[in-house]
Amino acid sequence: MIEPPAEYDTTWKEALGQYFQPFLELVFPQVHELVDWTKPPQSLDKELEQILQDSESGLRIADKLFQVWQRNNQPAWILIHVEVQSQEQSNFAQRMYIYNYRAFDLYLRPVISLAVLGDERASWRPSSYGYALGGCEVSLKFPIAKLLDYETQWQTLDESTNPFAVIVMAHLKTKATTGKPNERKQWKWTLIRRLFERGYSRDEVINLFRFIDRMMALPSALERELKAEVRRYQEERQMPFLSQMELMAIEEGREKGREEGLQQGLQIVRESVLAALQVRFENVPPELVEVINNSADITRLRQLLLQAIAIPSLTEFQQLLATTSDASDTGETNTATDSN
Repeated sequence: MIEPPAEYDTTWKEALGQYFQPFLELVFPQVHELVDWTKPPQSLDKELEQILQDSESGLRIADKLFQVWQRNNQPAWILIHVEVQSQEQSNFAQRMYIYNYRAFDLYLRPVISLAVLGDERASWRPSSYGYALGGCEVSLKFPIAKLLDYETQWQTLDESTNPFAVIVMAHLKTKATTGKPNERKQWKWTLIRRLFERGYSRDEVINLFRFIDRMMALPSALERELKAEVRRYQEERQMPFLSQMELMAIEEGREKGREEGLQQGLQIVRESVLAALQVRFENVPPELVEVINNSADITRLRQLLLQAIAIPSLTEFQQLLATTSDASDTGETNTATDSN
């Protein structure tokens, strides 16, 4: 039974955009208290791309950027990064610092950087970056939310009416059931049934169902069984929140999201290769960055990642890259010749 990959990135980005206020209220209440919620926050996706753009490494770190108004009527910017996999060998904290000052440089206004750590290692908790040299000292300390910590607060999440509690629970159970599709199906049904029982509006049920469905991906056979359970449950209780047409639309959206997830997976491996090279050798030539960023072979990229971690020099890595590129081109030529 083939288990499709869980779609964390897409789900988190959409959930942050739709439930920004509940997210801060649940995960960063001290920041939530600073904001004047009578003035709608503004999502700044185009501005975010300017901040994320890194011509030297191609790395990305932040997921969402919002402009908000403080209670004292002053504007502020909130930069949020969700890290699903631990990056202990990367310069995570340094990049948090870099993008914080880039955002400050763009607006010349205070910037709040927040990190949500969704990985499995309880000990990995980067929360600051700084350096001192020649009497000059700079530093950034940023709040973090370690999602693993919510495992001990499951009852609180379960009793919460905050819609973002559903996203956190889905994330935790998706992680906990990796490689256990039948157990994941049980937890997915538990969370979906909870939507009907907690008194959410019809629109909220549909939205949150979509987030759960996308993140907690199941093999096709189990997915069909689950959808049948949802239909039976609604019919027995006369709760027509999700029609057959809506279930089909959600399914189509999930398939589209899965394709997007594959592309994001390629980008993550590319970034990991570049991060390893940058940490080990500091200056990565732009032409090398371009070759990595243009590679669409996930197997080759994974092999390059292993080499980037262990290879003695950047020159040897470039030679290896040229060799594997030549071999790849030859393979493609041979395939084309054979087909003729």
